[in-house]
Amino acid sequence: MANDKLGRPSKERDALLRGQVSTLLWNGKIETTLAKAKSTARQAEKILTLAINSYEDTTKVVKEVKGEDGKKVKKEFLNDGPKKLAARRKIMGYVYDLQEQRQPKESITAFQARVEGINHPLLEKIFNVYAPKYAERAKQVGQGGGYTRVIKLGMRRGDAAEMAIVELI
Repeated sequence: MANDKLGRPSKERDALLRGQVSTLLWNGKIETTLAKAKSTARQAEKILTLAINSYEDTTKVVKEVKGEDGKKVKKEFLNDGPKKLAARRKIMGYVYDLQEQRQPKESITAFQARVEGINHPLLEKIFNVYAPKYAERAKQVGQGGGYTRVIKLGMRRGDAAEMAIVELI
């Protein structure tokens, strides 16, 4: 689907694919037309491959921070290495920054405690959940790729567009 224009101008098509890829990576599954599904799966595979190839690149840094008693204390932090930082910035430039939503019947304090220190939840999910999972799978199976699945559903009632589900495996 490299040349699939999806019946839209390039700006609209790019925005549509960015939104669908972001939603796919956030929820793990979306339902759309077959043409959009194939294009979305292709872009999601590229993003996941970029994250998998760079998620282990971290460096330890020692910084001086103020302790509870007000004195300076040396503390170790893990920073992104150059390869992971470049991948993170490239992915941030493509996917939309989806934020964590408050669950039904969840108190405000519980929600704030759950999301404390997470600025970009979708990026954290890509690098901390999907990348290790798919890297381990690639080691076991011996191949990369194949992170998404497109399942045809049949024709949509009304306009007879062929529908499909895209999901992360």
